[in-house]
Amino acid sequence: MAVKTITILGSTGSVGTQTVDLLLATPDAYHVNALIAGSNATLLAEQAKSLRPDVVVIADEAAYGELRNALASTGIRIEVGRAAVIAAAGIPTDWTMAAITGTAGLEPTLAATANGHAIALANKEALVSAGEVFLRAIASAGATLLPVDSEHNAIFQALADGNRAALEKIILTASGGPFRDFSLADMHDISPERALKHPVWSMGAKISIDSATLFNKGLEVIEAARLFTLTPDEIEILVHPQSIIHGMVCYRDGSVLAQMGAPDMRIPIAHTLAWPHRIATTSPRLDLAGAARLEFFPPDPVRFPALRLAREALVAGHGAATVLNAANEVAVAAFLAKRIGFLDIAALVEATMQRFGAPPIPDLASVLALDFETRALTESYIRAKSASRAA
Repeated sequence: MAVKTITILGSTGSVGTQTVDLLLATPDAYHVNALIAGSNATLLAEQAKSLRPDVVVIADEAAYGELRNALASTGIRIEVGRAAVIAAAGIPTDWTMAAITGTAGLEPTLAATANGHAIALANKEALVSAGEVFLRAIASAGATLLPVDSEHNAIFQALADGNRAALEKIILTASGGPFRDFSLADMHDISPERALKHPVWSMGAKISIDSATLFNKGLEVIEAARLFTLTPDEIEILVHPQSIIHGMVCYRDGSVLAQMGAPDMRIPIAHTLAWPHRIATTSPRLDLAGAARLEFFPPDPVRFPALRLAREALVAGHGAATVLNAANEVAVAAFLAKRIGFLDIAALVEATMQRFGAPPIPDLASVLALDFETRALTESYIRAKSASRAA
């Protein structure tokens, strides 16, 4: 098999580091064109020494000196800054891991699509904030979109028999987060420290909070609709605390195909890395006997309004999902900084959505402008809330 060329956008993040681990397991099978990171020069240098990429890029100019010194004797080319990130993302490559989080990942991910090769998508914003723009770019380039999120990857695998036309609905599962059994009153005084303690998955701070509010599942509803061309009514969410079944496809003959696996992100990453083949991983093997039971129940829309807001954004179309995502990012950051309460997150998102509606977003510039305006408005709401509390 020919050596596959690789680019990793966001190599020092959670998904990026697990991708690096998989590459290091069989280094002769891959050649890394580019490693791209935000500000973690120490880890990026370690990765570069192990994988020997053609170029490493760090977005944060303040971290350039540390990276340059760490790689001084390696001969590896080093670039720095936002423009360099986008340029490196566009280097022709067989497979790109798009794992730069937030809207910062939009332009690099779009640049990568121009290659017309495989895009392993771990950046939610590409489909949520810029869905129409991104999907047009994928189609224009003839690129292959491979979902990395465990739930969407599960649906992708369950649809592999080619019977998409016979689909009745899909089911995305949610762990329910750390507060799935809490009352609304109990959720009022939740601290960031408690919200960051996910019962199943090991994730970064932003996605851990999104899991606790179920905004992550709301964003996944929007992603699934756009990835698989589904209506909101064709997407169901079930809370599944064991996180063993990641997604199900229900067919009109009554059959249900479920993708199962240990809650380990290396499994869906490996699936996209090897697609259409499969490679071995050291991920834990599923022990159904040890699991003892599999539970499922519908999420509570009162305690977790994020799902309702996401469906409303999906139905509204245009820029409504852009607003939802940007407002949520700002609100989550404010919660982590202890400027607002846990229940304020959804309330702020809803208030911002009501203000903006669903403006048109014909191109990336429009997406970024709407994202900027949304963040500014949400921040003004947060300041006003803080002022009223102080008074």
